Amino acid sequence: MQPNKSRADLLTDLGLMALLISIDVAARLLPHVPGVWPVAATALFAGRTFRIPALALIVPLAATALSGLAFADDDWRVTLVVYAAVLVPVFAGILARRWQGALPLVIGIVSSSLIFFAATNLAVWAFTDMYPMTYQGLVQCYVAALPFLDRTVFGDLIWTAVLFGGARLVQRRPALSRL
Repeated sequence: MQPNKSRADLLTDLGLMALLISIDVAARLLPHVPGVWPVAATALFAGRTFRIPALALIVPLAATALSGLAFADDDWRVTLVVYAAVLVPVFAGILARRWQGALPLVIGIVSSSLIFFAATNLAVWAFTDMYPMTYQGLVQCYVAALPFLDRTVFGDLIWTAVLFGGARLVQRRPALSRL
């Protein structure tokens, strides 16, 4: 690879990284529907599109850390699970590079949403005193979180469509100017 191309790729990825983190932080701090936050979609987008895939890991981690400064601290173990769960869509995006079309992206984002739901609610049950450490407590924890699941999946799908659709429009910009 030529040095100028490598530098241009790095600068493009860094600029896009800053934009995606800004979108995530703003969307989390501004009034929004509970459970709807674009971090999974931006992580999937970064994993799928960044020329330097390792940089994609920074997007959800930085967005979660920066926006988390405005909120009360959770138990460190719950926070650790959240950070691990927001990385899942990055790996789904990297894996989705192997296939064309929307289906791998839909599978990646829905899977990521479900993994986030399962992992973070298990962590809340296991590491906080909000629910009894019984099977009934675990069920109670997941049932209490169910109203957020459909919003999360739907929001992740919408944000994914906006990001990938927007990128597609930008790539076809000359064709749009002829309309």
